Amino acid sequence: MSLNANTVRMASAAATLNEKAPSAPKLSRNPFQAKSGTKENKAVNWVLFVVLSLGAVFMAAPLLWMWTTSLKTKEAVYSLPPQWIPDPFVWENYVRVFDDTYVLSGIKNSLIVAVSVTVVGTVFSALAAFALAKLRLPGKNAIFLALLSGMMVPFPVIMIPQFVMFANLGWVNTLLPLIVPVILGNVIMIFFLRQYLHNVPDSLVEAAKIDGASYLRIFWTIIVPLIRPAIAAQFILWFMAVWNDYLGPIIYLNSPEKQTLQVVIANMNVQYATQRDYPLIMTASVISVIPILVVFLIFQRQIIESVALTGSKV
Repeated sequence: MSLNANTVRMASAAATLNEKAPSAPKLSRNPFQAKSGTKENKAVNWVLFVVLSLGAVFMAAPLLWMWTTSLKTKEAVYSLPPQWIPDPFVWENYVRVFDDTYVLSGIKNSLIVAVSVTVVGTVFSALAAFALAKLRLPGKNAIFLALLSGMMVPFPVIMIPQFVMFANLGWVNTLLPLIVPVILGNVIMIFFLRQYLHNVPDSLVEAAKIDGASYLRIFWTIIVPLIRPAIAAQFILWFMAVWNDYLGPIIYLNSPEKQTLQVVIANMNVQYATQRDYPLIMTASVISVIPILVVFLIFQRQIIESVALTGSKV
C-alpha cells in the first residue's frame, strides 16, 4: 500500500508542476504553410492566368486559321472581314488533296523515314547512353566528348561532301541518305539519357550482375523501365525533327513520288499559289500536323512523368 501511496503522491506533484508551468505559445497558423490565400497571391495568380491564356490564344490562332482555311472556298480566303468560321464548309478539299497531289506518297515516305529512324535510333541511343553511363569501358569519356564535338560541326559544312559520297553510292533520289546516317543514334538523345542515367544507382546494376544477369537483360528489365519517361520525351522531339525536316529531302529527292510530305507541300505552294488555291495547301498542312499530335497523345503520360520526376527531390 505504501508503494501505491507514493505513486499517487508523485503523480499529483507532477500534475501540479504541469499546471504551474507556462504553456507553449499557440501559433496562429502553421509556419510552413504557404500564404496562398492572401490577396496579393490571388492577384498574382490571376495575372499569370491571363498572361498564359493570351499566350495560348496567340499560339493556337495560326493552327485554327490553318484548319478553317482548309475548309473554305477559294473566294472565302480573301473575304473581308476574314471568316473564322467557313461558310460553307468545303469538306471536298480533303478528298481533292489526295486526288490532285502527291500527298499520299509524301505521307508514306515521311512515315518510312521518321518511324525507322526514331524507333531504331532510339534503341541504339539508349544502349549507347547505358554503356557510357554504367559500363566500365576504357576511354568512354573520350568517346563521349568525341560525340559531343561532332555536334559542333554545322550541316552546311558536310552537306556537299555527303552528297558526293551518296551520289557515288547511287543513293540519290532514294530514302537511304535520310535514314542511314542517323539510324544508329542521336547524339542529343545519348547525351540526355546519359545524364538521366546518373540518377540511377549503380548498386542496381551490380546486384543484377551478381545474380547472373547479362548486360542486355539488365538494360531491358531494369534500365528501360526507369528511363522510359526520358526516352518518350526525346522520342517525340526527334520524331518532330525528322518529320518536319525539309533541307535533307530537298537535297537528295528529285522524283515527286519519292519526296517526303514537307517537300510535297512546298511544291504545292509553288504550284497552287499561282492558282490561288490556298485551301488545298492548308489542307495538306493540316494533314502534316496530325502524326505529330498522335505521337504526342500517345506519349503524353510519359512526358508528364518525366517533368514530375525532374521537379521532385528524392
